[in-house]
Formats: sequence, structure tokens, C-alpha cells
Amino acid sequence: MGHGHHHHGHQHDHSHGHDHGHGQESESLPAAFDASVPDEALTPEQQSRRSLLRRAGLLGAGLAAGGVLAQGAAAPAYASSATSGRRRNGFLWLSGDHHIHTQYSSDGKYRVGDQVRQGARHGLDWMVITDHGSETHAKIGVDKVNPDIKEAREKYEDTLVFQGLEWNIPGAEHGTVFVHPGNNEVSVLKAFETSYDGSVTGTSGSSPANEALAVAGLNFLAEQVRRRKVKDALMLANHPARRGVDSPHEIRGWRDATGSGRQIAVGFEGAPGHQAAGIATPLGMGRARGIYDNNPSADSFAGYPLESYRTWGGFDWMTATVGGLWDSLLAEGKPWWITANSDSHQVYTDTAVRGGPDSDFTANGRHTDPVYGGKIDVTQGDYWPGQYSRTHVGADGFSYAAVMDGIRAGRVWVDHGQLISGLDARVAGGSRWATLGGALHVKKGQKVTLTVDIALADGPNWAGFVPKLARVDVIQGDVTGTVADKDTFTAPTAKVVRSYEVNKSTGVVRLSYSLGAVDRPVYVRLRGTDGNRSATGLMGAAVDPAGPAVDVVGDADPWKDLWFYSNPVWILPS
Repeated sequence: MGHGHHHHGHQHDHSHGHDHGHGQESESLPAAFDASVPDEALTPEQQSRRSLLRRAGLLGAGLAAGGVLAQGAAAPAYASSATSGRRRNGFLWLSGDHHIHTQYSSDGKYRVGDQVRQGARHGLDWMVITDHGSETHAKIGVDKVNPDIKEAREKYEDTLVFQGLEWNIPGAEHGTVFVHPGNNEVSVLKAFETSYDGSVTGTSGSSPANEALAVAGLNFLAEQVRRRKVKDALMLANHPARRGVDSPHEIRGWRDATGSGRQIAVGFEGAPGHQAAGIATPLGMGRARGIYDNNPSADSFAGYPLESYRTWGGFDWMTATVGGLWDSLLAEGKPWWITANSDSHQVYTDTAVRGGPDSDFTANGRHTDPVYGGKIDVTQGDYWPGQYSRTHVGADGFSYAAVMDGIRAGRVWVDHGQLISGLDARVAGGSRWATLGGALHVKKGQKVTLTVDIALADGPNWAGFVPKLARVDVIQGDVTGTVADKDTFTAPTAKVVRSYEVNKSTGVVRLSYSLGAVDRPVYVRLRGTDGNRSATGLMGAAVDPAGPAVDVVGDADPWKDLWFYSNPVWILPS
């Protein structure tokens, strides 16, 4: 089990309990997860977290029983024995958000502590503070925000708070860049932003030189890790299809930037933030979900269709299109993962407003603290971290390193509106198995089965209702190898191979799909829906008969159209 393997130049490591190489780090469980800590000993935030975990079936009776795997048989990862701090072959599934703004962003307003408090309240285990890269941020903000982040780490000890920034990618859109906490987190981020941010260096336009600077920036981060300035660094592209400026060859260039070294760019937002922006007036902004209401510009990639500038069931076109850009990346057999986040700047129905008239962002690198505004604001399009979008990471423990390792490994699934409580997906053949982001090595002709355990919603979400999962789709595609044309954004073999109607509303649903005797390299991924809105996919009914429908600009209530997506698992026969 504990071996890595090479395929198309990429090492998929699906070993378990491996040494992270990050030195000794506290792996103790948060108090909310630790059954030996009585309820009355918990803080209000910890009590809230524990009730969320109980409701989702992640704590309590049956937990330990599900934690022991016999001979590679699948058991729910969320049913691993978290109470004892031992997970056997399971993982600790930690929910988080890697795209959050504060008063250190010119268009933000909240304190770091506000966002972290809200994230903890909404069930998040980890968060990344990502204020906009800019001259002011590089000079002042990146230093000034650090004490606030450290204070939040102390105050909310059960929430991992990373420092990052929203990178203006030279030649492209935005991306989250974040590092493992440590003595050099500020200096490394500051040096990176000063030399490689498109806004700071005036390199935002599409050109080969600017695209090369983006790759150089990723290599700079890899070098900081190699030199042990920081323990780790990651980049995830944000809202990739929003303006059409992230071309397929650029995305491949980021993914492949660091060669055989530590991969820094590992994925993109499968679903953007700003999910409340589509709520119709007078109760909302009346814009597009994700604020995806753009059209092509001179910097846009000419090959993208007009449909790519809209969200589909709240998800980015690159992810939502079966047989589209994401599948074209997966068909190369290389890692590229999806996430989902709040992009929280200004929260829908909030009563706070940016601080007083003396707020001078340029001089101070931050806005003054927010104050009570006297009314409910329905003209904003964001949710609090964890309120609507969640990124769930399968971690080997409760630590910064474990979260970063889980993201890099692709052990990630995402959902909107708390559609489901837990997901465990495994492909098994012979005595071996692999889970999300991993790869199963089998002999050619080996029979392989995908087993999926889904913990259904077990309590109301933040809109006050219990979501109901209506259908789960299995999407499969062939691994066809590295593309000759780096601007390829279709994968002709990818399609929905099986759909399951879900006929129960509580407990755990187990689905099983036989891939048969596998004679060629393939991958599978999962998608699920509440069934409220669907349409034939862009590649036709034979590929995706009932995928997400394009969101209506000005009238797209996000709570009425909920989906979950998982990252893929590869099956590689030899």
C-alpha cells in the first residue's frame, strides 16, 4: 500500500500514515473531535462544532466500529475512529475555505477575527486569509495582517488559519497562494508578491513574457520550500473562467511549472465565491452567481465559447462541463484538483459597514474597523466562510501540514449548501484500493469496483432547511496521455456512465459501480445534485443527459440549486 508510482511523469502517492517530512508537529485532535473532553468543558464555538459533527454522523455511536478496514474493504472515511485520535486507513475530513478577504483588501471590510469567528461558527476547520495583491498590500498589508492572523490562531485554537494572498497572476486571472505558518511566512509572501504579482509589476496583460513570469513565480515558491524558508506552499487558481483569460496552455503551464520538484500549483476553484450575487432584486444584487456576468475581452482566450463566462449550477464552466477543460486535464493522467470557496468580501444581509470617513487604505494598508450600519444590506453577493461553500480535505491529522498534504494529494470533495454531510469513495481491485486523488494499480483485466458511501444531510443548513440529495452521477474518462496541443479543452471519452436516484433522506447511502475488467487506464469522479435544475450538458445527451443548467443572470437563488463534486480516482492497469 505504501508505494508511490509514476504515470505520465506524475507521481500519485496513495500511501497512508506516511512521514510528511515536516518535522514534529502537534497532531492532537481539536477538543470538539475528542470524545474524552466533556461537552461542558467546550467553548461555545467548540460546542457548536461538536453539534455539527454529531449531526453529520461524524461523532458518536458506530464511529469506532467503522474505523477498522479488513483486507482493504471499504469503510466510510468519515466513520474512522476519530474519538481515539487513530484513523487507521481512514482520514480526518476537515472543512475549509482558501479564499477569504479582510479589511486589508481595498474592497474588503471585515477584521481577520470576524472572518475566522464566522468560519468557526459555520463549521470550518481551516481557513486561508487571502487579501488582494497590490502595491499597498506588498508594502504594508502583508506585514500588518500577520499579527491579526497570529491572534486568531491563539483565540480559535480549533481552527487552522493560514496566511496567504490573492495573487494577480501575470498574464491571467487571480489565484490563492499560501504557505505553511512559520518564522518566514511574511518575508516569503512579501518577496513573492513584490516580484511576481501582476498588479505590482504591471504584468497583468496577456503576453508570453507575462505568462513566463507566472511560471517563474511558482518556481520561486518551490525554491523557498526546497531551501526550507517555509515548510510548504500551494497555489490554486481562483474563478478561472470568469473573464476567459486563463487559457488552457497557461493552466497546464502552472501545473507543470516545478517539473519533478514539489508541485505548487495544484488546482482551481471548481465553484467560485460570490454565490449570493444571483439573488433577484429587490432581495439581492440581481447579478450573476459568482459575479460571472462578463464577456470576452482582448486578453481572453479566443477559443472559449460564450457559455464559459457563466456559472452552471453555481460551478465554473471548466468544472461543470463533462468532457470539458477539467476532464481534458485529468485525461492526461496528471493531478489537477477542484475546490469551492466563499471569496468573502461583503456579506449578503450583513448590518456592518466599512469604518468611518477617516479610512485611508492607501496610507494605512487597511480600512478602519467595521461599524454598525443601521440596516440589512441585500446589495452584496457573498456568504461567510463555510455558510454556503465548503472544501473538505482528507487529512492524516489535525495540522497545517496535514491539510496542505491532503490538498496536494487531491483528497478533496466540495459541496454547496450542506447538500451532504460526508463522502467516502474508493476503487478496489484484488487486495488494493485507492481513494480521491489517488491511483489504483492493478493487473490488466482485473475487475475493479467503485464503492461510494454518502452521509446524507442530517439537519438544517444555514438557510434553515434540510437539503435532499436526489441523484449521484459517476463520470468516467480514459487516460489518453499528454496532449500535443496545450490549448486542448475537451476530453472526448469522458461521460456520465451511471446515475443513481437517491430514495432516502437520512443516514448513509452506499452506491456500487462495477468498472468491469479494466484493460486501459481510466479515471472516475463523482457529482451529485438536489435535482432542482438540470439540463443536457454542452457535449450532448450521450455525454451528460442531466447536468447543471446555466445560471440565469439576475435570478439565480443559490439555495435552490445545490451540487457536490469529488476529485477523481485513477485506475491504472499494467
